[in-house]
Amino acid sequence: MTEKKLGILEKYLTVWIGLCIAVGLLLGRFAPGFGQYLDSLKFAQISIPIGICLFFMMYPTILGIDFMDVKKAAKNPRPIMFTVFANWIIAPALMTLLANVFLAGHPDYIAGVILLGLSPCTAMVMWWMLLAKGDMAQGLINTAVNAVMMIVLYAPMAAFYLGVSGIPVPWDLIAMSVVFFILLPVAAGALTRKVLIPAKGKEWFDDVFRAKAGKISFVALLVTLVVLFSLQGNIILTDPLLVLFIAVPNLIHYAVMIGWTYLLGWYMGWDYPTAIDCTIIGSSSHFEVAIAVATTLYGIGSGAALATVIGPLFEVPLMLSLVRFGLHTCGYFPRRAKK
Repeated sequence: MTEKKLGILEKYLTVWIGLCIAVGLLLGRFAPGFGQYLDSLKFAQISIPIGICLFFMMYPTILGIDFMDVKKAAKNPRPIMFTVFANWIIAPALMTLLANVFLAGHPDYIAGVILLGLSPCTAMVMWWMLLAKGDMAQGLINTAVNAVMMIVLYAPMAAFYLGVSGIPVPWDLIAMSVVFFILLPVAAGALTRKVLIPAKGKEWFDDVFRAKAGKISFVALLVTLVVLFSLQGNIILTDPLLVLFIAVPNLIHYAVMIGWTYLLGWYMGWDYPTAIDCTIIGSSSHFEVAIAVATTLYGIGSGAALATVIGPLFEVPLMLSLVRFGLHTCGYFPRRAKK
């Protein structure tokens, strides 16, 4: 039942996403005070509106995960190792190279793009995997590993790739992001399953409760887009050539990461749910953390902050396109054995 409802929403998802991006951009252009007010609503340097929306995007996806499946997924280390390699070895180095090649002479833009490449997605990625019919248990394990590694690696890797010794990367911001975007929704989802399934039954839980929660997740995604694009809507609309200029390394990065991760999953003979998980996680970014870090280090009106906001401008439709592409090509997985 839940999958059918998601299918109905997905049918018009592109239209809704486009409308919400447009609304956010127009608000940023003609009502800049709206974005400035939302940006002022923070707790421990994390945007409260965006934080709430990201929580309600992830919580419904957790509801669909049987945590016995998580234990089984943990016994398969290859996708986890693949995720770590893609997100922490290839992605930062590739984004840094592309940023320095295409944005040479613009250190603020380079910094923002690098911060984006250093932030593997740990929130919205669960929503994309759900739409793409990925392995949610395996996806949760991979995402949790990324969340832990962000706490350990983000600061030293930011210092290394930005070329600034002892850069003041806010550890509390990263730690709070992990707690709010990963630990809290996972705990809430697990507790909800434990309480409601014995009380109401599995059928009611799946067909009624999860269906309603899925609608909340959908609304949260759309509100997030409005909030994000209202922050820099004025610059994006008045200087589109600048947007395209900053977007070039991002677009190439997405194309390369999506291409090699998806093809490698096919070559290694993985099933489709595992392959699409690794591709989505390996190519997406936690732009909320990147935006927060950029605004903390360089200021809300900086080129670095602008570069991190432009990231989701292209990432959201690209991830949606990847979802559709995955659903159309899932029949090719696993790779057929050679005769």
